[in-house]
Amino acid sequence: MITGRSGGARLARAGAGITAVALLAACTAGQATAPGTASAPTAGARPQPSPEELGPPGATPRPGEVGRIPSSGSLPPVISSIPTRRKVVFLTIDDGWEQDPGFVRQVRDQRIPITAFVMRDAVEAIGAPDPAGGQGRFVGRGKWGYVRLLRDAGVPIENHTLTHPNLRTLGYDAQKAELCGSSRLIGKEVGVRPTLFRPPFGTYNTDTQRAAKACGLQALLLWTATVQPGGKIAYQVPDKRLRPGDILLLHFRPNLARDFRILVSKIKRRGFELGNLDAYLKAALRRAK
Repeated sequence: MITGRSGGARLARAGAGITAVALLAACTAGQATAPGTASAPTAGARPQPSPEELGPPGATPRPGEVGRIPSSGSLPPVISSIPTRRKVVFLTIDDGWEQDPGFVRQVRDQRIPITAFVMRDAVEAIGAPDPAGGQGRFVGRGKWGYVRLLRDAGVPIENHTLTHPNLRTLGYDAQKAELCGSSRLIGKEVGVRPTLFRPPFGTYNTDTQRAAKACGLQALLLWTATVQPGGKIAYQVPDKRLRPGDILLLHFRPNLARDFRILVSKIKRRGFELGNLDAYLKAALRRAK
């Protein structure tokens, strides 16, 4: 038994030591990892299930729900919305400049369905992003490692060219080099070749569709509304509101994690679900055959 003044001092010193060890452990556990890296698993912790084990995130189509996407003959169709009456919208994001780790965490932890259309020069930070978006904090921070984190969170990685040109100013061979070069690079870095293509600026012509087909791309995907800084939705329809089947376009801009949180909350408050674009496209294109 420990008694007296000396015993109390020893207990106090022991308690202080235990407190210091506990604080050090807490600080070590709370340290963040850099984009593109994974933290070491805790001993005895259960491994997190993969996106494949959990199934696709977001709403998936009900039997007979999805209408037919008009055919473009032998060429890939151009799609700007999904034919459905269900209150469901689809999120997409372009380029790859601002590699915000908070965005990855939201997508992964909340299982938010979104499709990324990445462009080589943005991902690799070749050049500089449009300054109109503001000062970025994470430009090129993780590069292809960041894109792989998105892939691991269940995000399909699709084609947005190598250098973001206005394709209508290029001939067929130059367009094919942009599209096929991007698909090859994504296949190498991510492990899966893209099946969808988003033309820069939304501009395309028949040569673009021909090049997309030659590069194994199944559809050109446009949009019905864009998302501006602050999570504000800029509509391209006269009544300025969300409609069933809308495809929304975001960019990897500064304050992405904050704006994305605002956007998702706004969509849900308006009574819309977030749809799994891949599942809906498969349903619509299967009906079109």
